[in-house]
Amino acid sequence: MLDWIINTISSMGYLGIALLMLLENFFPPVSEEIIMPLAGFAVQRGELSFPLVVLAGATGTVGGALLWYRLGRLVGERHTRKWADKHGKWLGLSGEDVGKSKRWFNRHGKNVVFFGRLVPGIRTYISLPAGFEEMSLTPFIIYSASGTLIWVGCLTYAGYALGQNFQLVERYFGSISLVVLVVSVVGIGIWVIRRRRKKKQ
Repeated sequence: MLDWIINTISSMGYLGIALLMLLENFFPPVSEEIIMPLAGFAVQRGELSFPLVVLAGATGTVGGALLWYRLGRLVGERHTRKWADKHGKWLGLSGEDVGKSKRWFNRHGKNVVFFGRLVPGIRTYISLPAGFEEMSLTPFIIYSASGTLIWVGCLTYAGYALGQNFQLVERYFGSISLVVLVVSVVGIGIWVIRRRRKKKQ
């Protein structure tokens, strides 16, 4: 996989970076924690420009986010409500809860999308609830791009600073991602248990 990523960046440059980051949204073995640090290493060697590398990486990531967002819009609130009424009992969810979540997302969705891009483990899928809740496209793109530029810039700089040891970035960020994922799963579990107890009461 690493050799393929290296060859893609070497042969296609910025376009290759954008395409790899787009693919990363749907094919987890293609890791952004490898793509962008490797591109940063290429910057260190004078082969690529730092601003253009970050721009290419962010463009590919936002492109993938838009596809996930579109999927959320296609499913829509109506289908989500029907699913919640039919299958959401074990989560303590109902169609009414979906309506409440939409109102909450309308108030806080911009922050959720922005900061979600900075959190390992949920960056890719934060676009789905934005689509479910029909967040306006322009704010979605603006806040997604803002958060993505920061994250991609950090990964690229890490690769630039580490040089030929760029693969260390995946090790450290991978550990962070695992911790965040575990915390998220535990948090969701606690939320589900509380919801079910509240429903019983």
